[in-house]
This record gives sequence, C-alpha cells and structure tokens, in this order.
Amino acid sequence: MQLYFLCTGNSCRSQMAEGFAKELAPADWRIASAGTQPHGINPLTIESMAAVGIDISQQTSDLIDPQFLNQSDYVITLCGDARDNCPMTPPHVQHLHWDLTDPAQVTGDLATRRADFVQTRDTIQQYVQALVNELQTKTS
Repeated sequence: MQLYFLCTGNSCRSQMAEGFAKELAPADWRIASAGTQPHGINPLTIESMAAVGIDISQQTSDLIDPQFLNQSDYVITLCGDARDNCPMTPPHVQHLHWDLTDPAQVTGDLATRRADFVQTRDTIQQYVQALVNELQTKTS
C-alpha cells in the first residue's frame, strides 16, 4: 500500500498525516507527503506531534513527486488548494479529500496558535486511524 498526503505548503497538515500514518500503518506501507508550494515544516507542527510521542523533525517539506503520486494507491488532499492543483492521477489511484483549515494561518498569541495546531492534529489522527483501519480491513 502506498499513501501520499498533499496540501499546499507541506508544512502542517500533510506532515501530521504522514507522521500518523507512519506510526499507525503497517511497516511495509510506503507513506509520504508533499505540497504544491512547499514552505518547510512549521515548528508548531513538530511540537504538536512530539506532544503525542511522534517525532517528525526529520521529515522534509517536498514538492509533489509525479512518479510517487502515480504509483500511489491513495492520494489524500488536505486542503482545497491541493485538491484543485493536484496533478492528474491515473484511474487506479484513489483520491480522498479531507478539507481542513491551515493551522499556520491562525493569528493570535502563541497559546491560541498552539491550540489550533492541537485541534488540527487530533482531527488528522482520527482521519488517519480510520483510513488505516479501513484499508487494513479491505486488504485482509
């Protein structure tokens, strides 16, 4: 199984999804994330994932790789921009869309911004867990 998580900047949402999928999916699954315009990983993304015991500090913020995309079983877009600007995928690639707001766009003090990252992280964890469970059921 190969999963590809995409969002605009590959700085928050797709990074979280990649981290959770690597933690929750079987070890032989290939998992990556990328963006339409990579911006580097947001430090609050790393911090919020570390708070649940997942170290994503070595993940990289990457541009969409057409070869990886075309070889994927599932492409999951996590924002409208990535959904609208994702390169065309062949018919064998399943496309899922999770429309999540970007925690990096939240303004306010640090506590407010951290809280939004935590909320986004928790939502993504639920989505990834449900996806992994569903796909494991289909393949068993």
